[in-house]
Amino acid sequence: MLDKDVHGSPTGPKGRLITGHTKEFQSDTIGFLTRLAREYGDVAKLRLGPFQNVYLISDPDLIKQILVTKQKSFLKSRDFNSLKPLIGEGLITSEKDFHLHQRRLIQPSFKKTHISNYGQDMIDLTREYISTWKNGEERMMTEDMMSLALSIVSKTMFSTELKDGYNLIGEPIDDALKVAIKRMRTLFHLPLWIPTKSNREYKEVLDRLDSVIYRIIERRRDEAESRDDMLGILMDARDDVGGLGMSDQQVRDEVMTIFLAGHDTTATALSWTLYLLSQHPEVEAKLFHEIDTVIGNRPPTPDDFMKLSYTQNIIWESLRIYPPLYVLSRNAAEDVSLGNYHFKKGDMFLLSSYVMHHKPEYFDQPESFIPERFENNYLKTIPPFAYFPFGGGPRVCIGNHFAVMEAVLVLACITQQYRIKLAPDHHEVKPLPLLTLRPKSGLRMIVEERNNG
Repeated sequence: MLDKDVHGSPTGPKGRLITGHTKEFQSDTIGFLTRLAREYGDVAKLRLGPFQNVYLISDPDLIKQILVTKQKSFLKSRDFNSLKPLIGEGLITSEKDFHLHQRRLIQPSFKKTHISNYGQDMIDLTREYISTWKNGEERMMTEDMMSLALSIVSKTMFSTELKDGYNLIGEPIDDALKVAIKRMRTLFHLPLWIPTKSNREYKEVLDRLDSVIYRIIERRRDEAESRDDMLGILMDARDDVGGLGMSDQQVRDEVMTIFLAGHDTTATALSWTLYLLSQHPEVEAKLFHEIDTVIGNRPPTPDDFMKLSYTQNIIWESLRIYPPLYVLSRNAAEDVSLGNYHFKKGDMFLLSSYVMHHKPEYFDQPESFIPERFENNYLKTIPPFAYFPFGGGPRVCIGNHFAVMEAVLVLACITQQYRIKLAPDHHEVKPLPLLTLRPKSGLRMIVEERNNG
């Protein structure tokens, strides 16, 4: 915790005159942030560009102040504007009253009663997807998890069957994200209306995505009966004052946001989990034992979720080691004090779950994959925001319970039937910090049938 008697200003490494620490931040985001926290403490200063002061906050209490107790003094950081061509004014990018209004609208889709109803779809779609896998074949597991997660979010949120989800939605979203992240991390970039090669490609990808999303919306508008799914909620919503419904553009923005947020984090978490299991046979053996004991040879059911405690802990530990949402950023909307420090309006703050999840003061042997650490309500013994894989406060990931249930049930379905191994000639596995923390160059994995009687 931050020493309350500290005075003076936060310190950090000396940066370049014009670019500050932009190069180090871009070339090795995870390593740079980890070193900053280790060498400069709970509030470390850096600079992105000539004028943008940035503070890496690595103290749970101060993180809580930014996300919860003083959250009205902060906005999503300006670099998120780079995502607006992709997701418009959806939940990720919108602010203040509009964000609150949209969140209240969407929240019912993620009530626990709704989520338990989604469980059967998660199981059915997973079993159908993996039924085509062949014993001993090599698969690009990262793409498989993206396709599967997209089909689950399509069915549960929009009652749409999405076959070949990676090619249809996942790949263009990936392409759009690469451009958006590049623009997010570049000091000076040209406006999108200037027809550079990169801008033209970005617009083509957005057009591809729009054609899919608007087709889903149009098909729904043509249906006689309304449905009780998220798309139905969005399309039936009426403004409190004028009674107007959402425009197709507004519906599109929220649908695109849910597609992006609803598949990327879960697919990435599952990919990392399968990788970690392939490297830790003792954990894998314990997982197989639980699956075989609880489920056996019958099809899994949503009720199994609560019984699969070790499977849940595997997901929590995977989210600790490789949190998909590895860093959050905020800008001060006004002058604000945190602890003994005072910050100016416009200052930027980075809150890294990756950094926090690897701190030895909260997690013994932080680099080791030990799902058992989450037994006996371990999280209640450490400060809130020492572990925050889904963010926190009013902007906590709206689908966090959905994501955990999905990850556990998908993992149970896969490992009931298959052992997943890393391909023998695999490249070195490294995390790639894009919008989420992906395995660089994907994961090529061998699927082997389990003969569990």
